[in-house]
Amino acid sequence: MCAIFGIIGEYEEQQAKYALAKLSHRGPDHCGIVQKEQLFFAHQRLSIQDLHQRSHQPLVHKEILLSFNGEIYNFRELKEALNFPFTTDSDSEVIIAAYLKWGVDFVKHLRGMFAIALLDGETLYLFRDRLGKKPLYFMHDKAFRFASEIKALVPFLHQKKMNQDALMSYLSYLTPTPPHTFFQGIQKLAAGEFLTLSNNTINIQSYYSLLENTPSLISSEEEALRSIEHTLEEAMELRLSSEVPMATLLSGGIDSATINYYAKKQGIHAPSYTLGYEGFKKYDERANARESAAFLHLEHKEVVINQEQFMEASEHLFETMDEPLNDPAAIPLYLLFEEIKKDGYKVVISGEGSDELFLGYRQYFEYLDIEQAATLAHKSWLKKYFRNNFSMNREWEWYKRVFDETLLFRTSGEKFTDLQKNRLMRRNVKDNASLSYLQKFRDAFDASAHTDASLWYSYIDLNIFQAEHFLTKLDRVSMAHSIESRTPFLDHKLADVLFSIDPQLRYRDGVTKSLLKKVMQNKLPESTLTRKKKGFANPYMEYLIDSQKIALIEEVNSETNLFKKEALQEYIQRAQQGSFKQHIWGLYVLSFWIKKNLL
Repeated sequence: MCAIFGIIGEYEEQQAKYALAKLSHRGPDHCGIVQKEQLFFAHQRLSIQDLHQRSHQPLVHKEILLSFNGEIYNFRELKEALNFPFTTDSDSEVIIAAYLKWGVDFVKHLRGMFAIALLDGETLYLFRDRLGKKPLYFMHDKAFRFASEIKALVPFLHQKKMNQDALMSYLSYLTPTPPHTFFQGIQKLAAGEFLTLSNNTINIQSYYSLLENTPSLISSEEEALRSIEHTLEEAMELRLSSEVPMATLLSGGIDSATINYYAKKQGIHAPSYTLGYEGFKKYDERANARESAAFLHLEHKEVVINQEQFMEASEHLFETMDEPLNDPAAIPLYLLFEEIKKDGYKVVISGEGSDELFLGYRQYFEYLDIEQAATLAHKSWLKKYFRNNFSMNREWEWYKRVFDETLLFRTSGEKFTDLQKNRLMRRNVKDNASLSYLQKFRDAFDASAHTDASLWYSYIDLNIFQAEHFLTKLDRVSMAHSIESRTPFLDHKLADVLFSIDPQLRYRDGVTKSLLKKVMQNKLPESTLTRKKKGFANPYMEYLIDSQKIALIEEVNSETNLFKKEALQEYIQRAQQGSFKQHIWGLYVLSFWIKKNLL
């Protein structure tokens, strides 16, 4: 893992190097710069593959410059098919060779995670990997600038202003939806997109979509399980290759246990880590993780955190993230990676993506059930009733949508509905206004050959809930400690398999992750396969209330007047009683950002 950074156009050298230095945590092993008039092209390297200095970046080949962040897991296979005078054993050089052979379509041959900047003469190309594991931000005014993190672009802003689309999409979906960031003037590429800059003109295109897979190409469960197992094992094997020490995360659930099972099978010694919370047993997964570690004969370490550590780390985390992201689990994960870093590991394997691909969230099944209400023959009375009897409960919103014949499922991360925002904010928010942030995805789904609702759930969650929320969190938290995180479940070939299977095979028996559990039957203990999902739960609201930091929300609102005072107090009171907790956490994170950047 590394950082990429560049400027095409006029720049001031001292300012450019100051901005680049803000990314040093992503690549502490080497800083490389190609600098000339109208061009500053740079790279911060975290050495994982071919540790020799010959693989330092930016790489130069004739008129081509490359700055690359990520890992190409099939680079050795590609190398054999490319006629190129290789001088390194790195995956970076393979990117240049592939580009020379296939042009911009080279990206379709890569299997891995990446953010790529490739300058060919006067034309710049930026690529973000298919499922959004690696971030890529840019801004365009008198010059064009790009970076792996927002913090390297903020110094070039003339004034910090909040992007209102980022705010509204964040309140709805826990994170700003692409192309928005909270900083007006800074944008991000979406998963599977590439940008071309030529003659000072930007063109952004998509080069990959899960919806291109043929529906129900695999119709039998036997063939589905065989395809999943083969591709999953292959994905694991590719990501378990490393020239530096590697560790894994272990929660006690099926995803992390599966990763550790395949690591052991392939003879990889990778110690596992898990989290516990001092004084909060109900959130603690140490006992479950201990059971999995014992079964798999793992070297296992437990990290226990308390309120003081959590609240202190939260401020470091918020600085790391650059902009609001509503996920309280980011803080304990930050502390866990801090411990892993102390123990000397540079690569961590994690289980992101399994829930979205295998239907691991129980609410997926609830939504599938509620979808059936749309078939009721006489629902006009129900439509009027729900319209005239507002409720804060999410079930009310679900049924209202069904009877209104609007889109029911709007990501697993949806928090504030439009009507909730309308009651809370000092502005008029129309019902269904937040759909505009998902519209391009819904249009793509409607135009595809896929019709099953569960595939819409997986598709939009992989593009927003996973790519912009979970993977943004994982990237920042791991790279803050100069650690590369790998996510084998998000291998695009495995995702393609899941989107080629008859979707009913994923949910017909009403069991979450049914296909994955069948693949891992007789490989993991029954208790692991049937254990109820905890979802990295933690006592964040208890900590926020007890530390009295929750007062920041009303303090900032008194200066901004973003929210109606009475409605805000009602949410805070409800959170103190145990409901709407993540809604309030999101407002706390937002308040922290506003105070730091705008007040």
